[in-house]
Amino acid sequence: MKTVYGCLTIILMALIALPGCQPDQKSAEEAAFDSLMQAKVQEFAVVSLTTDLSTLTEQEKQMLPLLIEAAQIIDNLFWQQAFIENHVTFLDSISNPDARRFALINYGPWERLNGNKPFLPDYGPKPAGANFYPANMTTEEFGNWDNPDKESQYTLIWREEDGTLSSVWYHEAFTEALEKVAALLRQAAILAEDEGLQHYLTLRADALMTDDYLASDMAWMDMKTNGIDIVIGPIENYEDKLFGIKTAYEAAILVKDKVWSARLEKFAAMLPQLQKELPGDEKYKKEQPGTSSDLNAYDIIYSAGDMNAGSKTIAINLPNDERVQLAKGSRRLQLKNAMRAKFDHILKPIAGVLIDSSQRDMVKFDAFFSNVMFHEVGHGLGIKNTVTGKGTIREALKETYSGIEEAKADIFGLFLTTKLIEMGEIEGITPEECFVTYMAGMFRSVRFGAASAHGKANMMCFNFFREKGAFDRLDNGTYRVNFEKAYEAMNEWAALILSIEGEGDYTKAQSLLSSGGVIQPTLQLDLDLLKTRNIPVDIRYEQGLEVLELSTHE
Repeated sequence: MKTVYGCLTIILMALIALPGCQPDQKSAEEAAFDSLMQAKVQEFAVVSLTTDLSTLTEQEKQMLPLLIEAAQIIDNLFWQQAFIENHVTFLDSISNPDARRFALINYGPWERLNGNKPFLPDYGPKPAGANFYPANMTTEEFGNWDNPDKESQYTLIWREEDGTLSSVWYHEAFTEALEKVAALLRQAAILAEDEGLQHYLTLRADALMTDDYLASDMAWMDMKTNGIDIVIGPIENYEDKLFGIKTAYEAAILVKDKVWSARLEKFAAMLPQLQKELPGDEKYKKEQPGTSSDLNAYDIIYSAGDMNAGSKTIAINLPNDERVQLAKGSRRLQLKNAMRAKFDHILKPIAGVLIDSSQRDMVKFDAFFSNVMFHEVGHGLGIKNTVTGKGTIREALKETYSGIEEAKADIFGLFLTTKLIEMGEIEGITPEECFVTYMAGMFRSVRFGAASAHGKANMMCFNFFREKGAFDRLDNGTYRVNFEKAYEAMNEWAALILSIEGEGDYTKAQSLLSSGGVIQPTLQLDLDLLKTRNIPVDIRYEQGLEVLELSTHE
């Protein structure tokens, strides 16, 4: 309760001290809470997830209700992993409608973009292990426990009645729900006219019931001509902040933007060349990225689970499985409608406040699109296995992996975009526009706070760039990029992150995150200024069959 109401104490005391103003203390607290929750919800701009469905065939349109229903079940599974088994009862217990909306945005009583601080009374700190592990399990107990499946990304850790630990596969813990999802995917596969999509949906249904996703990931990589797509399953490990092991359920239903996708095709074949161009020691670039990687633009029409919690995804780079990446590369999906929404509602308004007027017009959507697109390309470059024999980078860096990997992708994205502009492969934008747009983008992302891997990554880069003089903070509180120093800082930062991953240097990764992944007081004042200007922190979706003007399936 202190977390929610503590900041309001001074205001309430002042109200009570006013002559003739002696409100009931509880009523004053309730009014303040109502006001706070209303303000919190308004930090998320409402965006309707729609697209031009006329590009789809009739059978593809018939698939969408099936896929949406599957995504809704997946959404419920994420609630169980992140917080509570029966989230409907939890939401019904919240009388304040804005508090209920905010709980929906956050998938629980903890504010994801504010260090996971509780915003509802009677809730303490969020467990670092979410609902993947027993709340009373210690890291020492887990480390000493001899169990072959405990570090699988697809097992829950339960405590038995006798006090011992046990590991339970996801498909065993959630059998009934996953059987429904699998059945819906198989029904959609029957309707699929694209052979690649049909094959993927069938294999993905099987994978949900076995927790073996390799074959379906390979099939997903082979899809080239599908008009609609679905990302579904336990995929990212961001929710597990205890060990960074367990993956959370999510789903995204996508419709391909064929015009924009055609513009991106040529870059996939350039990945081996781009790998060689990276700053840093050659030993960290010895692995060849798969050549069947592709880049495509999509509109997202439904978001569920981990992908929908807190800040919204604007691009996807999958699969995460290093075996698939080495064999086939990865697919980079740019979510164009979500990206445009964030640019219009958030990035441009931020630039209007914090970017110097001499550079403000250099913040461009095409530069934002390219920076984000090559962020996803950046995930697939570098190496996946350490050069020091410590296993995969994910294994070596443990819970620091997400923050370091996002930092790598961020700076690689900027490097690759500017390099391709210099090579004449990207036209219509300049490197300088990319740097200024990147600067504005850092302000957008650091607002995600310390609980977000993306936010930490941007904070580390911001602090590194500041130390290297890549930008100046002017007396009027705006920022101006120093392009020559920004180039140098970009190359140095990219090489540093690449070396940490290549060496599997867990100690250095810890040090970098603890020292660089923090918001300095001056920056915090600037971010607070954005609040006073009512600039949204992120977006939230209106989505579903009604928004798409579709009927349910029979």
